[in-house]
Amino acid sequence: MKVKVINKSQHPLPAYQTPLSAGLDLRANLEDPITLGPLERRLIGTGLFIELPEGFEAQVRPRSGLAFKHGLSVLNTPGTVDADYRGEIKVLLVNLSNEPFTVQNGERIAQMVIAQHEQIRWDEVEVLSETQRGAGGYGSTGKS
Repeated sequence: MKVKVINKSQHPLPAYQTPLSAGLDLRANLEDPITLGPLERRLIGTGLFIELPEGFEAQVRPRSGLAFKHGLSVLNTPGTVDADYRGEIKVLLVNLSNEPFTVQNGERIAQMVIAQHEQIRWDEVEVLSETQRGAGGYGSTGKS
C-alpha cells in the first residue's frame, strides 16, 4: 500500500527495520533536546504528516527497548491517527522511571503500525446470544 507523506523533519522517512517488521520507527523532530523527569509527559513532534486511505488507521505504540531500558512509554497507547487527520503526527511520551530521560533530536521514540479497521452500524436488540463465558469479566476464565 502506498501512503502519501509530507516530511518536514530533517530525518529520513520511517522504515521497517527487518523484512517482517509490523511497525515503522518514529523519530523525535526537535530543535533542542527535551528532558522528561520521572512521571513527566510531553508531546513530541515527528515532522511527519500522512494521508491514509479510508478504512485504515496508524497506531502509535511504545518501542520495547525504550520501555525496558529507560521506562519510557507512549501514554495513550496505542494512539490512533485517523484517516481524515492531516496534522503532524505527535507522540505523547511518558517517563515511568525514577530517573530523568533526555530525548535527542532524531531519536527513535515510538513505532507506528498501519492497520485496517471496520466501522460498525449498531443493531439494537433486547437479548444477546448465550455463550459458555457469558458475562464473566476480568480474570473470569481463570487458570486451568
